[in-house]
Amino acid sequence: MIRKMGDANIAKALKSVLERISVASKNRSEDLAAVCPEPRLVAVTKTKPKEMIIEAYKAGQIHFGENYVQELVEKGTNEQLQKECPNIKWHMIGHLQTNKINKVLSVPNLHVIETVDSKKLADAVDKFWGNKKGHKLKVFIQVNTSNEENKSGVQPNEASDLVGHVISSCPNLEFVGLMTIGAFDHDLSKGPNPDFQVLLRCREEVCKEHSLTLADVELSMGMSNDFEHAIEVGSTNVRVGSTIFGARSYNK
Repeated sequence: MIRKMGDANIAKALKSVLERISVASKNRSEDLAAVCPEPRLVAVTKTKPKEMIIEAYKAGQIHFGENYVQELVEKGTNEQLQKECPNIKWHMIGHLQTNKINKVLSVPNLHVIETVDSKKLADAVDKFWGNKKGHKLKVFIQVNTSNEENKSGVQPNEASDLVGHVISSCPNLEFVGLMTIGAFDHDLSKGPNPDFQVLLRCREEVCKEHSLTLADVELSMGMSNDFEHAIEVGSTNVRVGSTIFGARSYNK
C-alpha cells in the first residue's frame, strides 16, 4: 500500500471497505444478525494529515479514531477540520493516562473513549466529564484478551466487575460495550480468532451479571487485517486505518 493516497483513492478505498463490511455482516448467523446492528466503521487516522481526514469526511465517513492523545488533541481542535468536518465523531482508541484525561475530554466532538481499563481511570474520566458536559460520555471497557504484557486492558475475568463499576458508580459515563486489540496475524485456517471468542464470552458474562441483552453491549474488535472475520463473529465496531489511508508514516 502506498504511503500517500490521492483524494480519489481515499474515497475508492473507503467505498471498498464499506462494501466488504456489508458483505461480512450478511455472512453472520441468523442469531447474530438478530442482535448485532450494522457494523460501524471507525477510520483510524494515526500519523495521517488533516487533508486525508477531510477527504474521507467528504466521502461520507463520520467516525474517526486516534491512538495518541497529542494527535487527537491537535486534529480535534484544528480550526480547518472543525469548519470542514462539523459533524465528525472522534473515538479515543489508544491507551489513556489519567494525567491526560482533561486534554482528551476538551476535544470538540469527542464521541467515545474505547479504552477504559481500570476503576481509577473510569472514576477520573467520570469526574472530569461531569464538570464539562451536560450529557453522558460513551465508553467501552478494554479487555486484554491475549494476555500480552505490552497491551492495555483489564483481564477477561475482571471485565464484568469493571462494567458494573461504570454502571453503578460513574453517573456521567454510558457503558456501551467491550473492546479488544488482540494478538496480530491469527491464522484463520486454524479456526476463529481466540481473542474475539474471549470477548464474546466476556459479553455473555456481562449481560448475565448486569441484566443486559446482547444488543445492549457492543463489541469493538477487528482492524485492517481481520475486520471481516470480526464482523462475522459479532463485532459492531471495526477500526480500520491503513486499508483506507495507506501505510502509516512515522517520519515525525
